Amino acid sequence: MKKVGFIGAGNMVKAMIKGMLKNDVMSSSIYVSGRDMEKLIELRKLLSINVSESNIELVKNCDIVFLGVKPNIYSKVIDEIKNYTDEDKVVVSITPGYSLKELEDMFGKNVKVVRTMPNTPAMVGEGVTAYCIGENISLIEENEIKNILKCFGLVEKVEEKEMDAVVATTGSSPAYVYMFIEAMADAAVLGGISRDKAYRLAAQAVLGSAKMVLETEMHPGALKDMVCSPGGTTIEAVTTLEENGFRNAIIKAMRNCMEKSKKMNS
Repeated sequence: MKKVGFIGAGNMVKAMIKGMLKNDVMSSSIYVSGRDMEKLIELRKLLSINVSESNIELVKNCDIVFLGVKPNIYSKVIDEIKNYTDEDKVVVSITPGYSLKELEDMFGKNVKVVRTMPNTPAMVGEGVTAYCIGENISLIEENEIKNILKCFGLVEKVEEKEMDAVVATTGSSPAYVYMFIEAMADAAVLGGISRDKAYRLAAQAVLGSAKMVLETEMHPGALKDMVCSPGGTTIEAVTTLEENGFRNAIIKAMRNCMEKSKKMNS
């Protein structure tokens, strides 16, 4: 196993590392660097990984480097590590906004770059990660990255032009789903169900419905129709959702998310 480093120790990085460890990737092969040593020490105690305050030392030690910092400091971090990023190392971006070309230009030389968009359900092995690759990435290196990403869920290769839509569809969407579950649970509580039971029931209903789409490969509309008996309770609820612009609200939210992604680093 090659040595894998993460610059940054935020929630997404922690989710990815936990997914890797659940898939028996050795903790001794994982490195994390960051500015908050106290947070790094806590992470080391929790996950038994290697930690350092030095991004340069991490890059020197690792074969694959994930950039897990906020987009606004990407250029600063890349400027710090670019002289230590040789042709044998692969750099993986996990932020929206920066294109492969922009990332390569920041390094100022030919560098092996992969652009990804993971999401936080990686923490429980049910993440979705879309990726696209720079022209310097070999098939062997692409497969190495895919094997890491598969540790925490579904992996899908996309064209770079699709990445802003990916941000809205998978990167940001857990927040929409959590809001949906919370709203369902609130209504269940209104109906007399206890709060903890309401969350379990709503979350499992969403999980099971998603699994039906994936495993049956049926159109979501057909699956919806299967639940909607003539004159029944479900079609009454569906009608109410349509009257209140349910689908339109989701489409608008995702469209605005895509536009934000496009403008983040312009």
